[in-house]
Amino acid sequence: MAALWSRKREPAADEALIRSVYEEHGRALLAYATRLTGDRAAAEDVVQETLVRAWRNPDVLVNGKGSVRGWLLTVARNIITDRFRAKSARPAEVPEVPEKPPVQRDHADSVVDSVVVLEALDQLSADHRDVLVKIYFEGRSVSEAAAALGVAPGTVKSRSHYALRTLRNTSLGRQLALKGVAG
Repeated sequence: MAALWSRKREPAADEALIRSVYEEHGRALLAYATRLTGDRAAAEDVVQETLVRAWRNPDVLVNGKGSVRGWLLTVARNIITDRFRAKSARPAEVPEVPEKPPVQRDHADSVVDSVVVLEALDQLSADHRDVLVKIYFEGRSVSEAAAALGVAPGTVKSRSHYALRTLRNTSLGRQLALKGVAG
């Protein structure tokens, strides 16, 4: 192998050195990595990374100190150990469940929408605002809202109609309509 390594580090010589290392030790390295990882694909990645490190440190392969295979197996074991430690340091990955919606990552849009809605509600009369709060924010039916407000159900319907119309005609209402917040 030393004959393949030249002092000037020719790229062709480096390739030939790594090719000969792979031909001589590749099968043993793959078997070792597969045994440690239990996964053929992960083992192939480890072998590739080991050979990249060997390519970056060709002096180790030709200096005559120790076994080349021993060095390669040690590098492979260290790579596997590093990957295991990195994986265990991260929280476990949890697949998404179709029944549950994904966690909302950025709530900035909903905060802005809330501010815009509150500003729009401030532009309404107290009677109109109270009706919309009871129906849309508290989720009450027309008859429940009427009972809570002490007015007839027809009055609740009328006030909600005019309140929504007023909202749609304001600039804030148009912003909400564009965002799909208000109909």
